[in-house]
Amino acid sequence: MLILAIESSCDDTAAAVVAAPDQVLSNIISSQFDVHAPYGGIVPELASRAHIEAVWPVVVQALAEAGVSLDDIDIVAATQGPGLVGSLLVGFTFAKSLALVKKIPCVGVDHMAGHLLSALLGKNPPAFPYTALVVSGGNTSLFAVKDYTDFTLMGRTRDDAAGEAFDKIAKLLALGYPGGPAVSRAAQKGNPDAIRFPRAWLDKDSLDFSFSGLKTSVVNTVHRYHQKNVPVPIEDICASFEKAIVEVLVEKTLLAARKNKHGTICLGGGVACNKSLRKQLAQRCAENKLQLHVPEPVFCTDNAAMVALAGYHRFREGHVLGPDDDAYSRSPLN
Repeated sequence: MLILAIESSCDDTAAAVVAAPDQVLSNIISSQFDVHAPYGGIVPELASRAHIEAVWPVVVQALAEAGVSLDDIDIVAATQGPGLVGSLLVGFTFAKSLALVKKIPCVGVDHMAGHLLSALLGKNPPAFPYTALVVSGGNTSLFAVKDYTDFTLMGRTRDDAAGEAFDKIAKLLALGYPGGPAVSRAAQKGNPDAIRFPRAWLDKDSLDFSFSGLKTSVVNTVHRYHQKNVPVPIEDICASFEKAIVEVLVEKTLLAARKNKHGTICLGGGVACNKSLRKQLAQRCAENKLQLHVPEPVFCTDNAAMVALAGYHRFREGHVLGPDDDAYSRSPLN
């Protein structure tokens, strides 16, 4: 069974062909970095227009790389939400229309479900159940993952997502777009102990996250340097900021695993590419005799292969879209 999947929840237009359940034959991603870089962040209207231009060429490339045609496809899967509604509608409507024309099933996929299962696309997939941390520009959440479709929310951000905080600090420090990688590059040259930024642990044993206070602390620190008319130690600020975020992410993930009595932790989402997060989580998992599974970077960021995987298992449970089904901006999983 061949699945053609489409992802357009934010600023990446992606298509993949997967042989069920998890053999990735192609995984194409068209980035919009150049479109949004002049603005230091994603402009929703520009993102939607770019998706319209890219979706068909990306699908054509995915089919060609997989060595198949549309006539070979058995299921179309598409991200139904969450995300920017304008962006979502491009890929979602395209997928429904294509499935209607080809008279094959179309499956809607929750973007979060894709990230929760993305570790299964690797060479050494984890066994169920496991605790998963999804951390990206739009989400920072902890889940107990029982199987391919059974996810229980353990904790989520109360304000800014971790990736959003990275982007805002990058913009504050004029480091360019995308902000996360730019901050991490600067952090590698800085002293992570130079500035003691706050950690929001919230209530005792809370698995929720909050990064707005940390962001405000960085803003105030930068302003103090400006008021004193002295150079801003950008690299030290980035290193100290990154350390504060990573420490909270890691320790709350370990706490969630203990509460779940799970021996395995999986990491997903674009911020899962962060080297410091990967290193610290791997070290703490080893100390606590926990297995850690982190997808390859291409499966951490927004991609269609994870949508195909999640879509296949939704299809197995009988979830097929109707002509009037719509996209949604907020995930019911959160």
